[in-house]
Amino acid sequence: MADVRTLKITRHLKASRAKVWRCWSEGALLKQWYCPKPWTVSVAEIDVRPGGGSYIVMNGPAGEENPIRGQYLEVVEGHKQTFTDAYVGDWLPGANAPFMTGYVVLEDAPDGGTLMEWGARHWSEETAKQHEAMGFEGGWNAAADQLDALAQSL
Repeated sequence: MADVRTLKITRHLKASRAKVWRCWSEGALLKQWYCPKPWTVSVAEIDVRPGGGSYIVMNGPAGEENPIRGQYLEVVEGHKQTFTDAYVGDWLPGANAPFMTGYVVLEDAPDGGTLMEWGARHWSEETAKQHEAMGFEGGWNAAADQLDALAQSL
């Protein structure tokens, strides 16, 4: 039975796992795909290691600014990242109530591409529903399309 607090997408990407991993692990690349257009990422400071912090600022077309601080909980090089907004780096709790713990798992596809599962585990069913109402499925799939296009171009 699926946990109602978990939202996820599963995608087959044409790009190789090594290239997709780079897009998840290098701030300059993450800025180019992480949120669906017309939104952009102006800041992507990431320290991809267990306990490493992240600071990402997403910007909307009407001047919106959404800063997100977080921390990596688990990093399996080339394969998996687990991250949360409950902490902001080196196990320092965040200033706001946590919203989610995210994860990405990458596997080699038989055709040389990548099988990617990207998900968000929420603290409550209510916050999962809020995330869904924000356009989770469409937004994360659009970002995944951008990720694949960028990774293929590397």
